[in-house]
Amino acid sequence: MSTLIHLPVFGLALTLSAYLLSLWLYQRTGRPGLLSPVLVTVVIVAGVLQLTGLPYAEYFEQVTVLTLLLGPATVALALPLLRNGRALATSAPAVLATLVVGGALSVALTVAVLTGFGVGDNLLRAALPRSVTSPVGLSIAVLLGASVPLAVVLTLISGVLGAVVGPALLTLVRVRDERARGFAIGLTSHGIGTSRVLAESTVSGGWSSAAMVMNALVMTTVLPIVAALVTG
Repeated sequence: MSTLIHLPVFGLALTLSAYLLSLWLYQRTGRPGLLSPVLVTVVIVAGVLQLTGLPYAEYFEQVTVLTLLLGPATVALALPLLRNGRALATSAPAVLATLVVGGALSVALTVAVLTGFGVGDNLLRAALPRSVTSPVGLSIAVLLGASVPLAVVLTLISGVLGAVVGPALLTLVRVRDERARGFAIGLTSHGIGTSRVLAESTVSGGWSSAAMVMNALVMTTVLPIVAALVTG
Protein backbone atom coordinates (compact mmCIF):
# COMPACT_ATOMS: atom_id res chain seq x y z
CA MET A 1 0.00 0.00 0.00
CA SER A 2 2.86 2.36 0.84
CA THR A 3 4.30 1.86 -2.64
CA LEU A 4 0.92 2.27 -4.33
CA ILE A 5 0.09 5.69 -2.86
CA HIS A 6 3.41 7.12 -4.05
CA LEU A 7 2.84 6.16 -7.68
CA PRO A 8 2.56 9.26 -9.92
CA VAL A 9 -0.93 8.23 -11.07
CA PHE A 10 -2.36 7.49 -7.62
CA GLY A 11 -3.74 10.97 -6.94
CA LEU A 12 -5.24 11.27 -10.40
CA ALA A 13 -6.91 7.85 -10.21
CA LEU A 14 -8.19 8.59 -6.72
CA THR A 15 -9.68 11.94 -7.71
CA LEU A 16 -11.38 10.70 -10.87
CA SER A 17 -12.74 7.59 -9.15
CA ALA A 18 -14.08 9.63 -6.24
CA TYR A 19 -15.73 12.10 -8.61
CA LEU A 20 -17.41 9.40 -10.71
CA LEU A 21 -18.70 7.72 -7.56
CA SER A 22 -19.92 11.07 -6.20
CA LEU A 23 -21.65 11.91 -9.49
CA TRP A 24 -23.43 8.55 -9.52
CA LEU A 25 -24.57 9.04 -5.92
CA TYR A 26 -25.72 12.59 -6.66
CA GLN A 27 -27.84 11.51 -9.60
CA ARG A 28 -29.29 8.46 -7.88
CA THR A 29 -30.41 10.47 -4.81
CA GLY A 30 -32.24 13.22 -6.73
CA ARG A 31 -29.43 15.81 -6.88
CA PRO A 32 -29.51 17.12 -3.27
CA GLY A 33 -27.23 20.09 -2.62
CA LEU A 34 -25.51 18.41 0.32
CA LEU A 35 -24.32 15.61 -1.97
CA SER A 36 -22.76 17.87 -4.58
CA PRO A 37 -20.16 15.79 -6.48
CA VAL A 38 -17.46 18.38 -5.85
CA LEU A 39 -18.10 18.42 -2.09
CA VAL A 40 -18.30 14.64 -1.77
CA THR A 41 -15.15 14.21 -3.86
CA VAL A 42 -13.26 16.57 -1.57
CA VAL A 43 -14.42 14.66 1.50
CA ILE A 44 -13.43 11.30 0.00
CA VAL A 45 -10.00 12.50 -1.16
CA ALA A 46 -9.30 14.22 2.15
CA GLY A 47 -10.27 11.06 4.03
CA VAL A 48 -7.98 8.89 1.90
CA LEU A 49 -5.07 11.28 2.32
CA GLN A 50 -5.63 11.27 6.08
CA LEU A 51 -5.83 7.48 6.28
CA THR A 52 -2.83 6.81 4.03
CA GLY A 53 -0.66 9.62 5.33
CA LEU A 54 0.03 10.86 1.80
CA PRO A 55 1.29 14.47 2.06
CA TYR A 56 -0.90 17.04 0.36
CA ALA A 57 2.11 18.46 -1.52
CA GLU A 58 2.79 15.05 -3.09
CA TYR A 59 -0.89 14.55 -3.94
CA PHE A 60 -0.93 17.99 -5.56
CA GLU A 61 1.97 16.98 -7.79
CA GLN A 62 0.13 13.78 -8.76
CA VAL A 63 -2.89 15.76 -10.01
CA THR A 64 -0.92 18.40 -11.90
CA VAL A 65 -2.79 17.55 -15.10
CA LEU A 66 -6.08 18.50 -13.43
CA THR A 67 -4.76 21.84 -12.22
CA LEU A 68 -3.48 22.58 -15.72
CA LEU A 69 -7.02 22.07 -17.01
CA LEU A 70 -8.23 25.01 -14.89
CA GLY A 71 -6.98 27.31 -17.65
CA PRO A 72 -9.18 25.83 -20.41
CA ALA A 73 -12.03 25.57 -17.90
CA THR A 74 -11.78 29.30 -17.25
CA VAL A 75 -11.90 30.07 -20.98
CA ALA A 76 -14.91 27.77 -21.39
CA LEU A 77 -16.84 29.95 -18.95
CA ALA A 78 -17.46 32.32 -21.86
CA LEU A 79 -19.92 29.84 -23.38
CA PRO A 80 -22.86 30.67 -21.06
CA LEU A 81 -22.52 34.35 -21.99
CA LEU A 82 -22.56 33.52 -25.69
CA ARG A 83 -25.59 31.25 -25.35
CA ASN A 84 -27.59 33.71 -23.25
CA GLY A 85 -26.21 36.96 -24.63
CA ARG A 86 -29.37 38.10 -26.40
CA ALA A 87 -31.63 37.35 -23.43
CA LEU A 88 -29.24 39.14 -21.08
CA ALA A 89 -29.11 42.17 -23.38
CA THR A 90 -32.88 42.52 -23.42
CA SER A 91 -32.87 42.65 -19.61
CA ALA A 92 -29.66 44.67 -19.28
CA PRO A 93 -30.83 47.21 -16.64
CA ALA A 94 -32.12 44.53 -14.28
CA VAL A 95 -29.09 42.31 -14.90
CA LEU A 96 -26.58 45.08 -14.21
CA ALA A 97 -28.45 46.31 -11.12
CA THR A 98 -28.61 42.78 -9.69
CA LEU A 99 -24.95 42.17 -10.47
CA VAL A 100 -23.82 45.36 -8.76
CA VAL A 101 -26.10 45.14 -5.72
CA GLY A 102 -25.64 41.41 -5.22
CA GLY A 103 -21.87 41.57 -5.58
CA ALA A 104 -21.57 44.58 -3.27
CA LEU A 105 -23.71 42.94 -0.59
CA SER A 106 -21.77 39.69 -0.80
CA VAL A 107 -18.41 41.39 -0.35
CA ALA A 108 -19.68 43.81 2.30
CA LEU A 109 -21.25 41.04 4.40
CA THR A 110 -18.11 38.91 4.17
CA VAL A 111 -15.89 41.77 5.32
CA ALA A 112 -18.32 42.97 8.01
CA VAL A 113 -18.95 39.55 9.57
CA LEU A 114 -15.33 38.38 9.59
CA THR A 115 -14.04 41.75 10.78
CA GLY A 116 -16.67 41.74 13.51
CA PHE A 117 -15.40 38.37 14.72
CA GLY A 118 -11.86 39.71 14.70
CA VAL A 119 -10.42 37.16 12.26
CA GLY A 120 -6.94 37.61 10.82
CA ASP A 121 -6.11 39.04 7.44
CA ASN A 122 -5.19 35.62 6.04
CA LEU A 123 -8.67 34.21 6.65
CA LEU A 124 -10.31 37.36 5.34
CA ARG A 125 -8.35 37.22 2.09
CA ALA A 126 -9.22 33.53 1.67
CA ALA A 127 -12.92 34.27 2.23
CA LEU A 128 -13.23 37.12 -0.25
CA PRO A 129 -13.48 34.91 -3.39
CA ARG A 130 -15.99 32.52 -1.76
CA SER A 131 -18.78 33.38 -4.22
CA VAL A 132 -16.59 33.24 -7.33
CA THR A 133 -16.49 30.11 -9.48
CA SER A 134 -13.55 27.90 -8.56
CA PRO A 135 -11.23 28.30 -11.60
CA VAL A 136 -11.33 32.09 -11.24
CA GLY A 137 -11.65 32.13 -7.46
CA LEU A 138 -8.47 30.11 -6.97
CA SER A 139 -6.57 32.47 -9.25
CA ILE A 140 -7.88 35.41 -7.23
CA ALA A 141 -6.83 33.68 -3.98
CA VAL A 142 -3.29 33.33 -5.32
CA LEU A 143 -3.32 36.97 -6.42
CA LEU A 144 -4.43 38.05 -2.93
CA GLY A 145 -1.74 35.92 -1.26
CA ALA A 146 -4.43 33.83 0.46
CA SER A 147 -4.30 30.16 1.41
CA VAL A 148 -5.59 28.28 -1.64
CA PRO A 149 -6.75 25.16 0.31
CA LEU A 150 -8.66 27.39 2.74
CA ALA A 151 -10.17 29.35 -0.15
CA VAL A 152 -11.33 26.06 -1.71
CA VAL A 153 -13.05 24.99 1.52
CA LEU A 154 -14.81 28.33 1.94
CA THR A 155 -15.89 28.31 -1.70
CA LEU A 156 -17.37 24.82 -1.26
CA ILE A 157 -19.22 25.87 1.88
CA SER A 158 -20.66 28.92 0.13
CA GLY A 159 -21.73 26.87 -2.88
CA VAL A 160 -23.34 24.10 -0.85
CA LEU A 161 -25.23 26.51 1.40
CA GLY A 162 -26.53 28.38 -1.62
CA ALA A 163 -27.55 25.16 -3.36
CA VAL A 164 -29.36 23.83 -0.29
CA VAL A 165 -30.96 26.99 1.07
CA GLY A 166 -31.15 29.26 -1.99
CA PRO A 167 -34.02 27.69 -3.98
CA ALA A 168 -36.18 27.28 -0.87
CA LEU A 169 -35.48 30.86 0.22
CA LEU A 170 -36.37 32.21 -3.23
CA THR A 171 -39.62 30.23 -3.14
CA LEU A 172 -40.37 31.57 0.34
CA VAL A 173 -40.09 35.19 -0.86
CA ARG A 174 -42.17 34.27 -3.95
CA VAL A 175 -39.48 34.65 -6.61
CA ARG A 176 -40.88 32.37 -9.31
CA ASP A 177 -39.34 33.79 -12.48
CA GLU A 178 -36.89 31.17 -13.74
CA ARG A 179 -34.44 33.81 -14.96
CA ALA A 180 -34.39 35.62 -11.62
CA ARG A 181 -34.01 32.39 -9.65
CA GLY A 182 -31.14 31.22 -11.81
CA PHE A 183 -29.33 34.56 -11.79
CA ALA A 184 -29.58 34.87 -8.00
CA ILE A 185 -28.18 31.37 -7.41
CA GLY A 186 -25.36 31.75 -9.94
CA LEU A 187 -24.37 35.09 -8.45
CA THR A 188 -23.94 33.68 -4.95
CA SER A 189 -23.33 29.95 -5.27
CA HIS A 190 -21.31 29.55 -8.52
CA GLY A 191 -21.05 26.07 -10.07
CA ILE A 192 -22.52 24.07 -7.20
CA GLY A 193 -25.62 26.23 -7.10
CA THR A 194 -25.86 26.19 -10.88
CA SER A 195 -25.92 22.39 -10.97
CA ARG A 196 -28.74 22.51 -8.43
CA VAL A 197 -30.98 24.92 -10.38
CA LEU A 198 -30.37 22.98 -13.57
CA ALA A 199 -32.56 20.34 -11.94
CA GLU A 200 -35.37 22.93 -11.91
CA SER A 201 -35.08 24.07 -15.54
CA THR A 202 -32.60 24.70 -18.31
CA VAL A 203 -33.63 28.37 -18.31
CA SER A 204 -32.64 28.77 -14.66
CA GLY A 205 -29.43 26.85 -15.32
CA GLY A 206 -28.50 29.07 -18.26
CA TRP A 207 -29.10 32.28 -16.34
CA SER A 208 -27.26 30.89 -13.34
CA SER A 209 -24.25 30.07 -15.52
CA ALA A 210 -24.28 33.55 -17.02
CA ALA A 211 -24.46 35.18 -13.58
CA MET A 212 -21.59 33.01 -12.38
CA VAL A 213 -19.38 34.16 -15.25
CA MET A 214 -20.30 37.84 -15.00
CA ASN A 215 -19.68 37.83 -11.26
CA ALA A 216 -16.28 36.21 -11.80
CA LEU A 217 -15.30 38.90 -14.32
CA VAL A 218 -16.31 41.72 -11.99
CA MET A 219 -14.72 40.21 -8.87
CA THR A 220 -11.40 39.69 -10.63
CA THR A 221 -11.09 43.48 -10.68
CA VAL A 222 -12.92 44.36 -7.47
CA LEU A 223 -11.52 41.90 -4.91
CA PRO A 224 -7.84 42.91 -5.13
CA ILE A 225 -8.92 46.50 -4.46
CA VAL A 226 -11.11 45.44 -1.52
CA ALA A 227 -8.31 43.27 -0.10
CA ALA A 228 -5.88 46.17 -0.26
CA LEU A 229 -8.34 48.41 1.62
CA VAL A 230 -9.39 46.01 4.39
CA THR A 231 -6.21 44.01 5.07
CA GLY A 232 -2.76 45.08 6.11
